[in-house]
Amino acid sequence: MPNSSSPKKALNLRFPDPAQREAIETAARQQNMSLQEYILSAAYDRATAVERSYLSAFQASMAHSGAAFKDADDLDPSPDRRAAEQGARRELDAQQPEQGHAA
Repeated sequence: MPNSSSPKKALNLRFPDPAQREAIETAARQQNMSLQEYILSAAYDRATAVERSYLSAFQASMAHSGAAFKDADDLDPSPDRRAAEQGARRELDAQQPEQGHAA
């Protein structure tokens, strides 16, 4: 097990392509950052961009769903229709013989 008092290890960065490493090191120097700091910053920026994209799509979806249900009052039947449906249900229930419970 690692000793908690030992110094923290730096991120082990391996690049199979030397040109890629050089390009990233150059970009890090231009930002006055270490290579590790630059890569972690880029990863964080990418993750938050993905999060923003997800939240934007979610908000658009919510707006679309909200528009579909905004006239929910139109879905509620009128009191006359509701009374007619309840009366029809009572008639159906009265026509069906009561069923006993199986023992």
